[in-house]
Order: sequence, then C-alpha cells, then structure tokens
Amino acid sequence: MSSSSASSVSSALAPYGWDEAWAEAFAPYEAEGLLPGRVVRVDRGQCDVVTADGPLRADTAFVTPHDPLRVVCTGDWVAVEPGGNPRYVRTCLPRRTAFVRSTSSQRSEGQILAANVDHAVIAVSLALELDLGRIERFLALSWESGAQPVVVLTKADLVPDAVTLAHLVQDVETSAPGVPVVPVSSRDGVGLDVLAAIVGGGTSVLLGQSGAGKSTLANALLGEDVMEVQAIRDVDGKGRHTTTTRNLLVLPGGGVLIDTPGLRGVGLWDAETGVGQVFSEIEELSERCRFHDCAHEAEPGCAVLAAIDSGELPQRRLESYRKLLRENQRIVAKTDARLRAEIRKDWKRKGAMGRAAMEAKRGAHWRA
Repeated sequence: MSSSSASSVSSALAPYGWDEAWAEAFAPYEAEGLLPGRVVRVDRGQCDVVTADGPLRADTAFVTPHDPLRVVCTGDWVAVEPGGNPRYVRTCLPRRTAFVRSTSSQRSEGQILAANVDHAVIAVSLALELDLGRIERFLALSWESGAQPVVVLTKADLVPDAVTLAHLVQDVETSAPGVPVVPVSSRDGVGLDVLAAIVGGGTSVLLGQSGAGKSTLANALLGEDVMEVQAIRDVDGKGRHTTTTRNLLVLPGGGVLIDTPGLRGVGLWDAETGVGQVFSEIEELSERCRFHDCAHEAEPGCAVLAAIDSGELPQRRLESYRKLLRENQRIVAKTDARLRAEIRKDWKRKGAMGRAAMEAKRGAHWRA
C-alpha cells in the first residue's frame, strides 16, 4: 500500500478507532490485497463493514469457527475481500478486549457481545428500585472484558430531590469501587456533558436491561434520533427490545458507541478476576485473615467477618460476592475437567471435616 493509500485509509477509518497499532496488525493482509474495515453490525451470517472504500456487506462464512467466542462480532476489525459477489470476511484481527457473557442455554457457552471496547457503559434506570446485585454482575463482566466500566443512572429527572439522588449515587458508588457513577437525564440534558467527555475517546458499549433508556441515551449522545425508542410500560417500568441488533455508531464529539439489545440474563463467563475487582475491599480484607484459605464463614481471625461486625462492610456485599464466585466456579467447572475434579475433592474434604466435627461432639457428649 502506497503512503497516499495508507493516508486515505487512516483518514477514512480514524473516526471508527483505526490507529497505528491496528495498521501494524493488518500489515500481513495488506500484502494480500485485502481491505481493512470495522464491523458495525452482524446479522445472520453476514455483517456490515465500514472501509476506506465505503460501507459494504460481507459474508462471514470463512470465519465461523466452532468456538462461539471467535465468531465475527460488532466492533471487530477485519480483513475483507476487495471485490466479488458475495464478498467475504477473510479474518478478524486479534481483539484488544471482548465483552463476554454466559448464554442461557444448557450448553454453557460464552457469547461475545462486543469487541475492542474501551468503556462499558452500564445503563441503570432510576424509574425502578436499584438492583445493586445486578449492577455488580455487569461490573464483573465489564472488568473481566478489559474495558473500563461506567455506571450511568438514567432518568435522573424522575428523582427531583437532590439529597435523594445523592444517596442513590452513593449507594451505587459503594457497590462500584473505582467506577465513575454518572446520573443522567436525556430529557433535560443533565449529566450528558460528563458522559460525552468519558466516551469521547475510544469505543464504548452501552449495556443494560430493556427499559433502561439505552436507545434514548444513544440518541442524546448522537444528537439525533437514530435509534428507535418505544414507550415504557407503567405497570413495571420495563420496555420491549427496541434495539434488536448491536450497532456501532460514530459520535459527533469523537469516539464510537455500540448500542446493544436489552439483556434479560447476564450470566458470568470465567470472570473471577472481574469479581475480585468489583469486591476489591473484600479481597483486601481477605489478605488480613488468619488463614490464607479462609471462607469467611465462621473461621477464627477472619478479617472479613470482623469488618461486617464493625459495620465497615455491609453483609449484602459479602453475600453478593459469595454468590458471584459460586456461579463463576460452576460455569468454569463445566468446561474444565481438572477444576471439576478439584471441586469434588474439596467437597469430600469439607464433608470429612464435618463428619469429624460431629464425631468429636458426640464423643464429648458421651464423656460428659
């Protein structure tokens, strides 16, 4: 590729996140005459790709492996054939980050929702009571993906009392250490400038349940009604799936946004590191426990239980931490035979300890 061609590709794709590192990763395919492009939408084995030659439709048949985590996804950078009917995506460039959740199927497969994301924007509606456990679940997946999470409390205009709103923000901040929490109202524009500054660089994916106001928020950031918006049911504050595909959109202030359908289920997928980051205060307390394998249940010298007794750590946080760790362990164990064996061994060890404790109690009773 000549310097003028390289410059043309750079100027055309820069708004979509193209940089020198992507150009270097694409170099081997440049020699084959393939075109670089970013996937802006995937639909039934085909995808829409933006290239320096303009948008095009391409078939993904050549890169549809058995591993569902390696299929072409919105946000991927790909190498596309320069011509042909149909055109084909030949390969995906190695991903920098990937947002993955567990599917709801019994096969325990992972599903990739977005690739090469810098910020994971978690939309939470203030029209409903805050579900802190669900927020923590989204945060664990976001940290595990490699993206920086941001919690956006949408429909802030429904909480006109400033003190009440401040308490809600504080509740979320307690459950989201190290994460920006931004109350936003798409109706009156409050907080949009703060959010626009955060997502103005790099790629952001917009996540949340149906009815969280994601499409309205996307339209506010885009400055025009690009995404369809439907009314929310008064009976439960929920909405239907207005967005049915994941779409990558260029923001006028810089950066790109991937809007996603509402997520009913948010299952963890090998997210132990992410869980640890969400509950960083518990991980830090654990280092002060007397036993290195402390389960924080009834062990003497447990710093976590001491923090609960003193009021430093809410009991809800510990219960949520345990729940997410157990769920993650189950998911990983289904695909890891060695781990399954270790879990069974641990169950037998704990069972033996329990039986020994009962025998000791019985012996003490009879001696008495």
